Amino acid sequence: MFLRTFGGSILVALAGLTLGLVYGGGTGLALAAILAVLEVSLSFDNAVVNATVLVRMSPFWQRIFLTVGVAVAVFGMRLLFPLLIVGITAKLGPVEAVRLALDKGNPDQKGTYGYLLHQAHPAIAAFGGMFLLMLFLDFVFEERDITWLSWLEKPLARVGKLDQLSVVIALGVLAASAYTFGNHAETASHHRISTVLISGVLGIATYLLVNGLGELFDQGSDDDDADLEHQLERNKTMHVVGKAAFFLFLYLEVLDASFSFDGVVGAFAITSDPIIIAIGLGIGAMFIRSLTVFLVKKGTLSEYVFLEHGALWAIGALAVILLVTIEYQVPEVVTGLIGVAFIGAALLSSIARNRRQSRNDASVALETAKV
Repeated sequence: MFLRTFGGSILVALAGLTLGLVYGGGTGLALAAILAVLEVSLSFDNAVVNATVLVRMSPFWQRIFLTVGVAVAVFGMRLLFPLLIVGITAKLGPVEAVRLALDKGNPDQKGTYGYLLHQAHPAIAAFGGMFLLMLFLDFVFEERDITWLSWLEKPLARVGKLDQLSVVIALGVLAASAYTFGNHAETASHHRISTVLISGVLGIATYLLVNGLGELFDQGSDDDDADLEHQLERNKTMHVVGKAAFFLFLYLEVLDASFSFDGVVGAFAITSDPIIIAIGLGIGAMFIRSLTVFLVKKGTLSEYVFLEHGALWAIGALAVILLVTIEYQVPEVVTGLIGVAFIGAALLSSIARNRRQSRNDASVALETAKV
């Protein structure tokens, strides 16, 4: 099973590292490997969250996620997206943007590819930060039977009964972020603030649109007479098809894009070569997708019930970090360690819960045997 799931990723890694060696020699090989590790460490929580959605998709759509989805993730987000951002920011045509990218250059030097991408970071961070914040808020405001941080999650679920509370809070956070972090001395304040506001609103709108379309076409949501517990179990076990599956796939792609923003921009702290960045981050993206499928096939989320909670809290932290990076630089290692800390704590809590349940079951069995 391991080779079936990760075999494609291993082949992509070997091909990518070979390409890095041919293109950039030993340095290119080393940088591609470092970027791949960076991408995996930053996006591990992404795999857990993706698995909670992918478990509802049929094997066909899971294969689409690993094939077409990877092409979108690697060539779209890791290669074409930075070129698009630089082209729009500098008002360049596609050919000029590619030429500028291949010239590489110092990110601290005005007019270079890395510098222009860095200048576009506030808009990127606002869009991605608000998309991930909406995902986190919808999670913590939803009432659920199993809670991890019960002292906090249960009160938030009660407050979350207020309609559209997630949108209201997200817009408030966006406004505060724009006027706090968007007011930078190097740029005209009103222009930077408006850029952050517009990008953030687009991030919220994208989340609402994609998430709403997925729910609209979800065939499993038509049973209004089913009780809540039955409905939740059905949503976890039934595979959606048709338009519902397509919009879930689209949702996963947008989610991956939001996660990849910090990795794409942060990669320029390691190298300004877009080809090496695409190779390294592409390898990492492939492994994250394989890990997602592995979690689904092994039933890991069902066995370790708090993993999803830890991943969503890590997403909340990442959303805040992205908003902070509108003005301040946050080391990628900090972002990665926060995600690992949340997921590690959730995993340990899940193991402890399983052991308690096993002891309780053994006690009940023993009492029954005595009777």
